[in-house]
Amino acid sequence: MATIVKLSITLLLLTLLSKGVCGCDLNNITIGTIRSGKEIKGKPEWNVVVVNNCDCPMQNMLLSCNDFQTTEPVDTAIFKPAGDNKCSINNGNSIKPKDTVKFSYAWDPPFLLRPTSVVASC
Repeated sequence: MATIVKLSITLLLLTLLSKGVCGCDLNNITIGTIRSGKEIKGKPEWNVVVVNNCDCPMQNMLLSCNDFQTTEPVDTAIFKPAGDNKCSINNGNSIKPKDTVKFSYAWDPPFLLRPTSVVASC
């Protein structure tokens, strides 16, 4: 009986280690976009906040950004096109747990930015 219990516990631990304990994915990313009230070259400015709601760092984050345009320069270390209508966040670098990445752009209408891929580092 003790052998079966030890084997069960070992299998459980191996399963948790192979899948990662945190289990974070795209559902752990929140993106908020609100209008700032400013206009840049006749276009409304939008403030974007990307939040890592995971208890683990997230990296290599890509957002959908089909045909993204802006009249306001955006820091490419924070948000930049990465091909295939996707944009890289934070230059692919890690975003700490519960941390945010913020940027602004100016265009009308606002773009639907949603996470398409990310790697959790648990």
